[in-house]
Amino acid sequence: MARTPTPPATTILLVRHGVTGTTGKVLPGRAPGLHLSARGHEQALHAATRIGELDAAPSALYASPLERTRETAAPIARRLGVRTKIDRGLLECDFGSWTGRTLASLRKKPEWRAVQNAPSVFRFPEGESFSEMQQRIWNTLERLARAHRGEKIVVVSHADPIKAAVTYAQGVPLDLFQRTVISTCSISALILSDSTPIVVSVNNTGSLKELIPS
Repeated sequence: MARTPTPPATTILLVRHGVTGTTGKVLPGRAPGLHLSARGHEQALHAATRIGELDAAPSALYASPLERTRETAAPIARRLGVRTKIDRGLLECDFGSWTGRTLASLRKKPEWRAVQNAPSVFRFPEGESFSEMQQRIWNTLERLARAHRGEKIVVVSHADPIKAAVTYAQGVPLDLFQRTVISTCSISALILSDSTPIVVSVNNTGSLKELIPS
């Protein structure tokens, strides 16, 4: 009996947005009106150059609806000659009533220990749980992978969703996902297929020319 052909895999380049004026100081969440800083725009241009150096150019580009991700995607779109498609599944975690609070003030809250050490049981007040965020971003990536079988695509999102996706692909428990760092305009690469996902690179801020699984 002839075997059913295995559908081709999809390579997904996960790009965190560039630095803003509040990066590392405030939990901006989904609040509108936050733009890249001058340094963030430089980072975005550099990310576009790195992606443009790949032997096989990505065929599609997706971004979260927030300004900082769309601004990061803009030079990538120009470099690739594609249009940025907005997908709400790529949004930042909904931090609820913590949105806009300084990190210094949040670190003093007793709940902060759960955020760092037991995120699987934590829900942001009036917002989203880490578990919901992880399921949302993974479902989104699987949907995009199915839509682009055999292709390479770029996805511009936020630190926590990317971190959650990468650690999920690695089989890392959600309670340990805070041990992974996703820097501004870093690029992480996943290969998604109908079998086990492959993590090719995490938090890459250098060349992408050798992004191939061994």
